[in-house]
Amino acid sequence: MLDAVTRSTTLITIAREAIAREARPQPARWDEAWLRESGACFVTLRLDDGLRGCVGSVDAHRALGDDVAHNAFAAAYRDSRFDAVSPAERERLVVEVSVLGPRAPLAAASEQDALAALRPGIDGIYFEYRHLHATFLPQVWDNIPDPLDFLCELRRKAGLPTRFWDDEVKLSRYTVEKHK
Repeated sequence: MLDAVTRSTTLITIAREAIAREARPQPARWDEAWLRESGACFVTLRLDDGLRGCVGSVDAHRALGDDVAHNAFAAAYRDSRFDAVSPAERERLVVEVSVLGPRAPLAAASEQDALAALRPGIDGIYFEYRHLHATFLPQVWDNIPDPLDFLCELRRKAGLPTRFWDDEVKLSRYTVEKHK
């Protein structure tokens, strides 16, 4: 089994190389089998302790190595909340890769059920209502530790009122393996 340090170093290197290229990454032929396995990740970029970009895949649909490269490029150059990362910023970026585990449905017939089922600091949550959806990685619990506030902000992110609930709401949870 690959040790955690080597795995982290490899994932961060892939992300940094994708950002440095300034061209959309093409699918690669990864030497390591674990990079060829289907995987989902988010790449989070920070600059001077502030968010600089965050883009990811909630569900696995391509090789993990390709997902890291694609999401790193998108976080640096396509995150609609920010201008593209400049060459001067590239070296100063702190890069974090969060490899997502598979989503599991979270049974919740009401907001109270959802609040009771949440595991602060552990769960990433994916919220769905009809065509609207949003997710927060488990790391977001560091900034929003209260379960009600967490759920309210997630609904706001999805474009809904913060206290919205409907029978059609679907929640799922996932965990992440974080690499810096």
